[in-house]
Formats: sequence, structure tokens, C-alpha cells
Amino acid sequence: MSTFIRLDSAGCTAIWETSDSEAPLWRYWGPRLSDGVLPPKQLRETRTEPTFSLHFDQPLSIFPVLGMGWFGQTALLAHRDGADWAHAITRCEVQSVDHGVIFHLHDDVARLFIAIHATLDPETDVLRLSTKLRNDGETTLDIQSLAAGNLPLPDNAQSVRSFGGRHNGEFVPIDDVLSRSLWRRENRRGLTSHDCFPGAVVTCSDGVAFGAQLAWSGNHFQQIEWIDDGRWHWQFGEWLAPREVRLDAGESIDTPDLLATCSAEGADGVAWAFHREIRKGVQWPGGAMKPRPVHLNTWEGFYFDHDLDALKQLADAAAEIGVERFVLDDGWFHGRNDDTSSLGDWWPDLQKYPDGLAPLASHVTGLGMEFGLWVEPEMVNPDSDLFRAHPDWVLQISGRPLLTARNQLVLDMRREEVRDYLYHQIAPLLETLPISYLKWDHNRDLTHAGNHAGYREQTLGAYALFQRFRETFPDVEIEACAGGGGRIDAGISRFTHRFWTSDNIDAVSRVSIQRGFLQFMPPELMGSHVGASPAHGTGRRQSMAFRSAVARTGHFGIEFDLRKISDKDKARLAQSIADYKQSRDLIHQGRCWTGDAADGVSWTAFGDPADLMVQVLRVSAPSFRFPPPLRLPMVHRDRNYRIDINGQPGTSMQGGWIARSGLPLPRMNAETALWIILKAE
Repeated sequence: MSTFIRLDSAGCTAIWETSDSEAPLWRYWGPRLSDGVLPPKQLRETRTEPTFSLHFDQPLSIFPVLGMGWFGQTALLAHRDGADWAHAITRCEVQSVDHGVIFHLHDDVARLFIAIHATLDPETDVLRLSTKLRNDGETTLDIQSLAAGNLPLPDNAQSVRSFGGRHNGEFVPIDDVLSRSLWRRENRRGLTSHDCFPGAVVTCSDGVAFGAQLAWSGNHFQQIEWIDDGRWHWQFGEWLAPREVRLDAGESIDTPDLLATCSAEGADGVAWAFHREIRKGVQWPGGAMKPRPVHLNTWEGFYFDHDLDALKQLADAAAEIGVERFVLDDGWFHGRNDDTSSLGDWWPDLQKYPDGLAPLASHVTGLGMEFGLWVEPEMVNPDSDLFRAHPDWVLQISGRPLLTARNQLVLDMRREEVRDYLYHQIAPLLETLPISYLKWDHNRDLTHAGNHAGYREQTLGAYALFQRFRETFPDVEIEACAGGGGRIDAGISRFTHRFWTSDNIDAVSRVSIQRGFLQFMPPELMGSHVGASPAHGTGRRQSMAFRSAVARTGHFGIEFDLRKISDKDKARLAQSIADYKQSRDLIHQGRCWTGDAADGVSWTAFGDPADLMVQVLRVSAPSFRFPPPLRLPMVHRDRNYRIDINGQPGTSMQGGWIARSGLPLPRMNAETALWIILKAE
């Protein structure tokens, strides 16, 4: 006899049909249903037998498997030396947990145990799914694929937006129409990647949007397949190399978590759910986020050319205009004069710093700023003391050439002795210097990941090292960087406090990059810097006002030599820093919406519907004769709003008019910004 299990949050409902002899069937996943609503009948009672079909119907379950009548994409591909390749759930037990359930599934023929955790957070509207697989047989089980989660999408799902890109060009939106052809995205680069973010948003004809992202910093896949009842099957998991996972008798594997949500408010509602969920998982020093400090990074100002007196002068200039954190980037350690050597030799270069880093760190903290440091623990240069002593410590395949990228190789993070070495090299710096921040970089893809493919274990090894530093130095914040945005995901966010969104600081490029980031991650984690003009990544020139405006919508920072700008630009930057400090609580604790007006105008709003700060950007020159109106759908339509534009008192306007007809905008030139404050009266 089947029973129904229903989970609810404020905005979402999930319903499964369960029995004791098969995997739970998906009955509903979508916007919140009224209290008490359940399916009127068991699913098979509502479906007639089609022609040329099995007599036993196989609908979409929470764990669809191969070989016994399900012909779609399967949650598991595995075998024992060619046997036990077909699977079926023969027993199901349900365990209740806070805000969710654990489905205990057994395949008594193939001798498998599967535990699927499903929780629906009442505060964030995020459904969290994960899968544990245990080999209860007596022989080794080879795993080819194991899904973290399987989701149904409704029959009116129309399109999917995923994100591609490259180094210096992350979060490029890719819109695909869903059809009966399989839609699939894969990443095999060994880390999250610049070109295949592990998440997407699906939009439906009624305006409802579904979003999902895999909390994992390694190889991954997602796919959407049309199924015979008109719905869609959305699946996420790790991408596994051949024979990467083999379970001996009694061994088990746990998948990463899949975070999923839906919203009747479209993609903005999906973003709000993800922001709340990610915020709950960040482990802030002291237990709570402090105001995100204005951040200066030395990289594009100095690169490898470190001079103690010049860096002290930079610190003086930074403190003068209100900078609160000074981060010394690459080039500080033994023998490091360019990117060809010294990764792995984590002690100060005595030619540049004859007394170590203490004089600079003390100077910085004496000015009232925090001191931070760049590291790249997982990498090594062939030209380094570490590699000369331990060439066997790098990922490699016997008989294959070592492939370098950025003149570096990847350390084998699966090995405890490698992780111990890295910890004992970097920990003394944190123990003896006033370092409150690490920028943790990862500047290449993985290739030859061991004689037996070890991508998965490499990621878990990196997590273990992150965790060790977090446990030993809980007051140190960590920034996740991988050539910019190559390791942005919900998995690494458990250990870190900021993402370097892109190595490209060109403000025009950053507009779209940062909007893509905000679909999945909250703005306080988004490193957004004012760069040089011309921009080092593109050569384009932009005004200080425009560069500062674009940077202000995340965790504000600076990345150029402050000593070399005009007094006018310095005053403009100082004012932008003061404005950021005044608005950062609103940006970093409230809700975020994004949208487009028309004719190349985009906007981002922060706060709540009664108290909004809206940034309006024009990147290119206008083609309309008159500026387009700015419609803001989130305002209270039955209230009046007092409106200020760029600090100048404006007028009052009724919320319904703002939502439907829109605010009139002044004419804007290319690469300019407006700030609009709306307060409900």
C-alpha cells in the first residue's frame, strides 16, 4: 500500500509516493501547495497502459535505475566484473528527520544499500538532496556514475539557462530551449571550472522558475531529459573517470549535496532562495559576518615587483582613503620573481623581505587595516625546492609527460604527507604574523590525475586541508580563487568567505560576470574590485565613477597602485568607499534583484521592497531617442515611494505605477551609473 510524504517550506512543496517494495515516486515538486493537498490517487491508477509497453509501469522515482523497465537516464551505473549491472529497489524504509526524510533503499539481488537524504529548509525554500551508496556484496563494485539527486520538472518547462565562459570571461549565459533531445553539460577539468558552472535555472511558461546547483568543487554533470508522461527529469552528479570509484565489500560513497529550489517569482526568487541557503552555511569568524571590509589587493599594482618601501607607501595611501584590509598577493615567497618558479616554497623571500613579512604586516596593522596574504597551496613549480626534493608528490601518470600550465604542476592532495607539508609550511606564518585573511588560489586545470584516476579524491583532499586551516585558525578568513572564477560553488563556500569572481576587472566585462554570479551566490561573497584604467585584462578605459559603481555591488575592493592616480580620481574613489560603507549592510544582508530596462540599460536592486537601493547601468551608447522607463516589479503596489536619484531629492510615485509603467530615467551616456533610493511612505 502506498503512502504519501509531503515536505513544505514557505514557498515550495515536495511530495513522494512511497511503498515498501520500490523507490519513492516523484509526485510533485514546485511552488507551495495549500495545506492538506495530496494526490487524489496512486500514480499508476491515473495512467493507462500504453501500447508496446511493459505491464508494470515505471514512473520517475527519486532513484531511477537500469535494467528493470526504466528506460531514461539512471541514477546509478555500476557492476561487479560485468555482473550485477541491472538494479531494482526491492525494499524501502522511511526515516523522519528535521524538515525532511531519509529513504533507506535496498537492492537485495545486487546487494546494494542506498540512503537518500531529502530536506526542505523552511527558511530558505531550498531542497537539499544527497545519496549514499554502500556495497553490501562480497566482491568489488565498480561505479561508473552515481547521481546526487534526481528532480522532476513540470510539463510546461520551456528553457534552461546555464553558464559557460573562460578565464577572464566567466558566467556567460547560455539559453537553450528544452526539447525531446537530451540536454547535458559536463565538466572534466578537475575543479569547478570557468566554463561550466555546476548549476542552472529552468523557466516555465507560467513564470515559475526552478534552480539547482551541485555543492561540489570537482568534475560534475547535469542533464535534463524529457520523459514519456510529458515531464522532465533533471539530474546532477559528479562526473567520474573510468574506474575512479571502486567499492570493496562494506565500503560506501557519499555524493555531494544538490541544492534545488523553485519560485513563482522567477529567476530572482530562485536567487533569493540560494542566497539565504549559502548564507546559512558560511562559517564566519566569531560566528557572524562583520561588515565586509574595504579590500585592497596588490596584484595588478605590483605583480611580482615587491619593494618594501613602495608597499608601505601603498598602505599609507590606502589607509588615507578608507581601505580596511591590505592583501599582499603573489611574489612574496622564496625566489618568486615571476610565474616560472618557487610555488611550494612557502617562506618569505629574504632578498625582498630581509626581515620577513613582519615589518610590512606591522605597518599595515598599525594603520588600522587588516593584513592578508596570497597562497596557492595545491600547486608546485618544477623549478622549486619542493619539487626537487619530492618529484613524486605531483599528480602524474607513469610513462606520460608532465603537462604544465602557468609553468606549474598539481600536488597530489590525496596524500596525507603532501597535506601535512603544506599545513606546516603555511601555519607558522599564521601563528607568527597578524594575518587575518588568506587569498587561496588554484591556477590551472587538472590533467593526469594519477595512475588510477583521482579527481574525486583530489577535491576531497583539498577540502580536508581547507578544513584543517579553518579549525586551527578560526579567525582567519579565506578567499576562494582559481584564476578568478574557476572555483565558485556551494561546496567550497563551506570553508571560505569570499570568491574572487574573475581576474578580469574591466568594469564593462564585470557587469555581466557579476550578474551571473548573483544568480547563485550572495553579494557579500562576491569580490568586486576597482581596477586600473586602462584595464589590464582588456585595455579599455573607464571613468573612476563607473569603475567604482560596478565594484560597489559586491564586496568592494581596489586593485591598482593608488600612488599613481590623480587627486580628482583619489577623491572620487574615497567618496565611493564612504558610500560603500554606508550601504554595505543593505547590500550584504538584504535581498537582491536584477533586471533589464531596454536599450542596453540594466539594473540591480538591494534591500527589501519597502527600502530599496537600485543601481542603474548603461554600458553602451543609447539607440532610443528617449530613455526607457525603469520598471521594478518588487515594489509594494499599494504604497507611495519617495524617490532620490544620485543623492538629489526627487518626487513621490505610487508603487503600482513604478511596477507597471516605470520610473522615468534621465538620459545616460555609455559607461555611466545612476543610484536610485526608493523608500515607502
